[in-house]
Amino acid sequence: MKGLFSYLQAIWARRHFWLSLVRCDIRARYRGSLLGIAWSMLQPIAMTTILCGVFSTIFHTAIADFAPYLMAGLTYWQFITTTSLLGCHCFFTSECYIRQHPAPMAIYPLRTMLGSAFHFLIGYVLVIGLSLAFHGVGFISVAGLLSLIPTFVLLAAFGWALAIIFGLATVRFRDLKHLSEVGFQALFYLTPIMYGPDQVQSLLERRTVGWMFTLNPFVPILNLIRDPVVAGLPPALSSYLAGTLLTLTTVVVAGLALRSQERKIIFNL
Repeated sequence: MKGLFSYLQAIWARRHFWLSLVRCDIRARYRGSLLGIAWSMLQPIAMTTILCGVFSTIFHTAIADFAPYLMAGLTYWQFITTTSLLGCHCFFTSECYIRQHPAPMAIYPLRTMLGSAFHFLIGYVLVIGLSLAFHGVGFISVAGLLSLIPTFVLLAAFGWALAIIFGLATVRFRDLKHLSEVGFQALFYLTPIMYGPDQVQSLLERRTVGWMFTLNPFVPILNLIRDPVVAGLPPALSSYLAGTLLTLTTVVVAGLALRSQERKIIFNL
């Protein structure tokens, strides 16, 4: 425990270093772009508009309920996939820093996660605005908004751990990013992103299909993200317990993997 605290303290001591890396990544992404950071807002809006127009008709769901539900899911999924896929190359893109600057290796997956989190927050603010536009200013309770604080902490820890795991695995297996892209495409259809609440409940009742949602590791935190903007209330305690258990398990796996591989990374780049 003391070693973990010292490790985190070393990361915090270098906060100016990794924060500057995150700022450089964001600037580089929009350099030369006509709309700049506005693209981060246009993409979820465009995807929600297209998918909502199609699936709200198929599922016979009111747009006022389905649009925030769908947009929250798309924003969350974008964070997960971006963090994981960019995390695959987080050590390769930081090789020059790794060779010249002795710092904890967890800094480079953290850099990836924070860049994705920046765009996630922009998208989620739009989700809140969309929910309030459809349901009124007082729809989301104060307790619902406050519940987002522990939710975002869990999401950040979960994303950081995913970036570490994917980054370490790609150092050894260079084709992992390509395999992950295919895997995430398949997982998208096994995650209740586009399916409305009624369709999810119907699928859960089918033993041949429902287990896919039950065992899907991305569902617990998705529920924490959605509940405040869809129901206007804090998530159930059971959702927090499931999300916390998932995050702790992922963090432990990432921590053990990093501890065993950290000193070997430089030899495999």
